[in-house]
Amino acid sequence: MTGTSGPHTPSRLGALRLRFDALAREIAKFGVVGALGVLVNFAVFNLMRHGTDLQVVRASVIATVVAIVFNYVGFRYFTYRDRDKSGRAKELTLFLLFSVVGLVIENGVLYAATYGFGWDSPLQSNIFKFLGMGLATLFRFWSYRTWVFKALPAREAVASAESFLDEPAEVTRVI
Repeated sequence: MTGTSGPHTPSRLGALRLRFDALAREIAKFGVVGALGVLVNFAVFNLMRHGTDLQVVRASVIATVVAIVFNYVGFRYFTYRDRDKSGRAKELTLFLLFSVVGLVIENGVLYAATYGFGWDSPLQSNIFKFLGMGLATLFRFWSYRTWVFKALPAREAVASAESFLDEPAEVTRVI
């Protein structure tokens, strides 16, 4: 009976709707943690930029590292708390690897604006830091959900597999 929908099997449209809703929730949670991470990043950046003699990109790198730590905690314990928790060392290694790539994207934009074009005013620095963060965020969202915080098997697939185990096995007699 392929192609039919029983009382416990969602239709294709219903299944698509469930997947879309789950993705929308994931994006919203990622956005909450990310927005707080942006605030942490900008706060540390501007404190470092105006409270020390550090060059703009060095101040930005420090701020990005602080935000990366903040974001890992938020993603692991809020956004992706329902994801596979086995292999934390691998998860953290991948998170740091992809975060460093995001750090290079984010601060590469700021570096190009500051040293390539001479745009170094506080307003310009914040604008290009924000632009770099946006580009890095797109990369991070894709990489974190694809490689770092892997989804557990869908509940429907697990239930289907378990129901297969409950079916009586046919015994074939060879004479």
